[in-house]
Amino acid sequence: MSLVESSSFRNITTPIRTTSLPSEAYVLSIASSPAHYAAATSSPNNAIHLFDKSRLQSVFTLSGHENAITNLRSVSNLAGMLQVLVSCGRDGLVKVWDERTQSAGLQMSALRSGGRRALLACDVSSDGSLVAAGTDLQADDASILYWDPRNPVAPLRVHSSTHSDDITALHFSRSPSSMPKSGNILLSASSDGLVCTSSADEADEDEAGLHVGNAGCSLAQAGWIHRRTGSPGIWASSDMETLTIWSSELDLIRDNEIRQPSIHRQDLTWVTDYVIGCHSNSSLSADADNDLSIFVGSNEGDLALLSRSTFSASDTPWTLSQTWTTGHVGVVRSFLWDEQNNVLLTGGEDSKLNIWSGPPSPASASASNEAGPIKRENDDYAMDVDGDESPMRKKRRS
Repeated sequence: MSLVESSSFRNITTPIRTTSLPSEAYVLSIASSPAHYAAATSSPNNAIHLFDKSRLQSVFTLSGHENAITNLRSVSNLAGMLQVLVSCGRDGLVKVWDERTQSAGLQMSALRSGGRRALLACDVSSDGSLVAAGTDLQADDASILYWDPRNPVAPLRVHSSTHSDDITALHFSRSPSSMPKSGNILLSASSDGLVCTSSADEADEDEAGLHVGNAGCSLAQAGWIHRRTGSPGIWASSDMETLTIWSSELDLIRDNEIRQPSIHRQDLTWVTDYVIGCHSNSSLSADADNDLSIFVGSNEGDLALLSRSTFSASDTPWTLSQTWTTGHVGVVRSFLWDEQNNVLLTGGEDSKLNIWSGPPSPASASASNEAGPIKRENDDYAMDVDGDESPMRKKRRS
C-alpha cells in the first residue's frame, strides 16, 4: 500500500499551548464542552481536568472515578440536559457531570452480586433517551447495559449474548439513513473480534441483533463512517494495528495493515507504529467518498493524519495530510480535533496535553474544487491560531 503526501502537507513542530498533568498521569481521553476542554487521566487520581479553551489553563478538576476512567465524551443532549460530559470507568459507574456544581449530577451503576461490573465503553443516543455501556468479561458474561437516564436506578435492559469478551467500543448511529422505524442503532466492538449492530430499543435480545462481522482478532476501537452515498460505513481497529472497513450490513470492504503505508525519502520519512483513533469530519471533501480521518502515531511521540479518498478500490493510495512532531515523548494516547476552532488537542503517556494548529478542514481543502464539500453540520471557526510550521519537512527521529 502506497502513501503519498498531500499537496497541502505541513509538518507542525511546536504546539500553540502545552500543559502537564499532575502526578505523571497518562492523558487517556479528551473531550470538549462549550466552555472547556476536558482531559481524563490515569491513576493515581483517575480524575477529569478541565481547561480554559483559549489559554489551556487549569480551571477545576472533577473527582472522576474510583478506578480507571475508560471513556469520556461530550454529549449534546441527555434527558433534557444540554452539552454535558459523560464518563464511565472500571468502578462500574456511568457519570454525567454538572460543570456548575463540579460534581456528578447523574449516575448509573452496573450492579452485580458482590459489587459493580467494570465498564469499558459508553455512549448516549442522539435523542438523549438512552445510555449504553459495555462491561468487561466476567466468567462467561460480557453485557451491554441500557439505561433510561430519567430513571437511572437500574438498567432498562441488558443484552448479554452480543459479545463473548470485553466490550471495547459502543457508538450510537447519528446517520438518519441507517435508522429504521425501530429507532436507535448501536454499534459495538469487542475483544472477541466481532463488530455488531443491534437495535437498542429492542427488549428481546434475540430480535435485537442486526448484523455481525468478524475481524478475526481482538478489536480495540470502532466507529461510524459517513459516506457520500448516504449509507453509513463502519471502521474498526485491532490490537494488532489493523484497520478494517465495513459496509452498514457489516460486509468486509477492506482489511488494512496500518503500519504498511510509509514514506522513506531524504526530506521526509513517516512510519506508523500504532493507531491513535479516527475522526468523522464535519463535511466530505469533493474528491472523497468518506469522511474518515485516521490519526496514527510513532513510538517517538510524533503523530500524523492519514486519509483515503475511497476504500472501495484496493489500489487507492493513502494520503499523508499533516504531521505534528516533537511535542510528545513516547506514546500519544488521545486526541481531539476541534474543527470549530481549527485546533488539534493531543494527550500522551508523557502527561502532556498539547494544543496544535489543526489540519486543513475538508471544506478549505476543497475550496478550489467546483463541486465543493458536502457539509453535515455548520462550521463556525471561532479561533484564529497558528503553530510553528516547519519550512523543511522533518525526518522521523531514530
